[in-house]
Amino acid sequence: MPANAVYQSLKILADPPSSRASPLPHWIFFVAEIVFTQPAGVMTLILGIDPGSRITGFGVVQQTPRGCIYVASGCIRTGAGELAERLQIVYRGVREVIQTYGPVTMGIEKVFMAKNADSALKLGQARGAAIVAGAEEGMEIAEYTATQVKQAVVGTGAANKEQVQMMVMHMLKLTAKPQIDASDALAIAICHAHTRSSLLPHGLGTARSRGGRLRL
Repeated sequence: MPANAVYQSLKILADPPSSRASPLPHWIFFVAEIVFTQPAGVMTLILGIDPGSRITGFGVVQQTPRGCIYVASGCIRTGAGELAERLQIVYRGVREVIQTYGPVTMGIEKVFMAKNADSALKLGQARGAAIVAGAEEGMEIAEYTATQVKQAVVGTGAANKEQVQMMVMHMLKLTAKPQIDASDALAIAICHAHTRSSLLPHGLGTARSRGGRLRL
């Protein structure tokens, strides 16, 4: 990697313009553009995933000693096909994001109690597809409850999605609102960065994942 690695960052787009080529497949809603440089060797790229069988949000941030810097975010939209087809899209989409941006560690939200058992099952399956995609790419993987993510970003586990979105914008210095699933994914990435920072002084920041959980 050159001394100055160049990454794409934010310019929120309502829709991916057909006139501009996205680095990701057309079925991944792409949000990005502003270029910044950062010396290599002082950063860790972190991927946050907010899983869903219809929409899976993703967010990539760069962890630095001074905090997190926005890199990219967006949504993987699976459409209205059969469940197996939608899970394949989640898997392929997460792998595409990893291969495009090169994060080395991933945070993902744990399954919560959904409105009904069928929704919880589908959410768990989408989450599993994303975890397998990360494992296939050799990533460290950690899991966080929604309460843990809200606590890390807003300071209270009772925060709503709009409060999380506003704090993500403030912490990453964004000038426009990311789509709500993308902002949730960015919040998960920030939560993971905070957890890693607390583990690093104890030599645990590079703990490897086994079976989808971060093992210390």
